[in-house]
Amino acid sequence: MSLREKIVNEIRQCGPIPFSRYMELCLYDPELGYYSRKAERFGKAGDFYTSSDVHAVFGRLLARQFEEMWRVLGRPQQIEILELGPGRGLFAQDVLDWSEKKFPQFFAALHYSLEERSPALRERLQVTLARHFSAGKVSLSQRLKPRCSAVADATDAAPFHESTDSLNPTEKGTSAVPASGPVLPRAFAPEVPLIIFANEFFDALPVEVLSSQGSLRVSEQEGRFLETWAQPSEREIGFVDRYSVRPEPGERVECPLLAQEYMLAISSLVTRGFLVVIDYGYTRREQIAGRHRGTLTAYRQHSVSANLYEAPGEQDITAHVNFTALAAAAEQNGMLAQPQVTQSQFLMGIGESNQFADAFEGCRLPQERAKVALQLKHLVTPAGVGESFQVLVGSRGVETAQGVRLSGLSFGQSGR
Repeated sequence: MSLREKIVNEIRQCGPIPFSRYMELCLYDPELGYYSRKAERFGKAGDFYTSSDVHAVFGRLLARQFEEMWRVLGRPQQIEILELGPGRGLFAQDVLDWSEKKFPQFFAALHYSLEERSPALRERLQVTLARHFSAGKVSLSQRLKPRCSAVADATDAAPFHESTDSLNPTEKGTSAVPASGPVLPRAFAPEVPLIIFANEFFDALPVEVLSSQGSLRVSEQEGRFLETWAQPSEREIGFVDRYSVRPEPGERVECPLLAQEYMLAISSLVTRGFLVVIDYGYTRREQIAGRHRGTLTAYRQHSVSANLYEAPGEQDITAHVNFTALAAAAEQNGMLAQPQVTQSQFLMGIGESNQFADAFEGCRLPQERAKVALQLKHLVTPAGVGESFQVLVGSRGVETAQGVRLSGLSFGQSGR
């Protein structure tokens, strides 16, 4: 049975499904979803690049930033990094290898945890990081069973759990996790400092889609997918009123309820430490100005696909990230969210102190330096991805001034 047939059968059994359910099946169906299949998805042979595909300097610079965070936290004897959606493990490999080489005291304290849902990618991680697994420096979280119910609505559209509860906002500084929200296990006890890292993770979480007609549902007729509309839920309306905008006639906006649940769960894990989110996205202010409305996109073989419904399971589906909402969710759980910076500003801040020596180490010939310089340019300039990606840094249990002085947040500031 193809994934298209599987989705059609679910619609025939349950009626029109929320777009988030369609996106969940397309990306995360255990056998046929985009991220579950064994086909190569990353790099030149795949459908898209991540920053770690460009050059190891991305992981090396973040290793330098993580080591600085460790020092800010008082050089604890143990510290855990939890990476969400590590893919093939290239970033983790670069961070671990560079830390081992350049920051031995930090490396001795470090344990690296991986949260990856795809069975194929979990197998790949075991290969990529075999040496570090053997040394006990890396662990994979135990997978939770995916949601098995075929019935989904706009209040129960998360691919990792069953939840019909609202988010029930609480007072700032308390733990505001949905009663049945995502569960992200840690390798160490809660008192061990934690750094959570999420690079291009939130853009791949299923979203609801709203228009002036209502909340998007996916129906079918003779095996072809059709769009219909239903009354929006209170959660959807509350989200757009608080963090986004109501769609004007003829336009659509995404409502990332699952991303909010994840951020609430993530921020509740950090009793002392940091959170680093890197993704392409926007703020509510930008949406009010008329930008970033209707950002859902499908990618196939490094090209934008014209139709979200034409190849279920064979193309990536992403939506830009609402950073205003993510920052609010983090702060709801007592974290301090720093003002957003671009990836360019973040990496330049980390690398300027040693003039990006991390990138050029090992280059023996002028041609090698020239090639690396082009790769670095792609990461930090507007012509590449430097201005497309935004960085959100949050902290908890850290003196405010110390968090603000982090290298990645200090580019262009005098008196560092």
